[in-house]
Amino acid sequence: MTPPLHFDSVDLAVLPTRPLHLAIGMFDGLHLGHRAVIESAVQSAHRSGGMAGVLTFRPHPSVLFRPESPTRLILGAPTQIRFLGGLGVDVVITQPFTREFARIEAEDFLPWLRQRLPHLAAVYVGQNWRFGARRCGDVDLLIRTGRLAQVSVFSAPPVNLDGEPVNSTRIRSLLEAGEIARANTLLGYSYFAHGTVVPGKKLGRTLGFPTLNLPWAPDLRPRYGVYAVRVTGAKSAVPLRGVANYGVRPTVEAAADPLLEIHLLDDGPFDAGDHLKVEWLDFIRPEMKFASVDELRAQIARDVAAARARAGPDPPATARKSAAGVRETRPESRDRT
Repeated sequence: MTPPLHFDSVDLAVLPTRPLHLAIGMFDGLHLGHRAVIESAVQSAHRSGGMAGVLTFRPHPSVLFRPESPTRLILGAPTQIRFLGGLGVDVVITQPFTREFARIEAEDFLPWLRQRLPHLAAVYVGQNWRFGARRCGDVDLLIRTGRLAQVSVFSAPPVNLDGEPVNSTRIRSLLEAGEIARANTLLGYSYFAHGTVVPGKKLGRTLGFPTLNLPWAPDLRPRYGVYAVRVTGAKSAVPLRGVANYGVRPTVEAAADPLLEIHLLDDGPFDAGDHLKVEWLDFIRPEMKFASVDELRAQIARDVAAARARAGPDPPATARKSAAGVRETRPESRDRT
């Protein structure tokens, strides 16, 4: 997968002389509703021989207007950009959301954009998207100004699920409540974490449940607790099942910063220094403090059993052999934390 071109503002964007089909929005989470907008731009660009682009904004406008309680973002900027490349987007422009930018009047927004992106052919937004100073702009105004600027405007209707619209606010609430399976349904993919395994204190190994430890502190932190997960990395031909604890480990250290600890249910080749993707499948229980290490060990055994029931079937035997073969060439990979 070729990563998309990326520019840190509209003013810095230098693009080929091809028609630009531009999806516009925060697109935090890149959920089913967002992808309906983005895929329209991608498909139109492919049909016309143009470029598919995304214009998004950082930070979230709430940082400017409600700094005491800003909206926490589901995806970090690098992850969002990589994800957009996987959707077929050719170029991503991350416009700084500053006071100056926020003062652009709604009727001036599309001419402002067209002046800086001279090959802009069409813009794609959600039906309820608002823009411009005081959020006065709507799709009808965008269409009217688009005619004058010779830019086509397309709006995608909301995507509904279970009788309610799919939106980032709803997904954030589900993640914070630990309702990961419902969040995944709205996202259209499994919520995931990326990270590099670091050495730990070997406590998991002494308990009989060695773990792979990933420092990971996203802007929006999901509920601390135990989850059934699926782990992928360069050393394994297939995803491997696991049980993960995300939190501050109150029984053993009550750390200030959360850690993602994964115990693999299947034999795996991963070790410190490996970069992993961890997909969260189901919530098992909240993080809790136990009276003793023995109580913790007994609970982990129950968590492992629950994760086996929820994380799907065993990987094929051939895949397990492949992973084991990689591990045999790196015997030190057995020394997990």
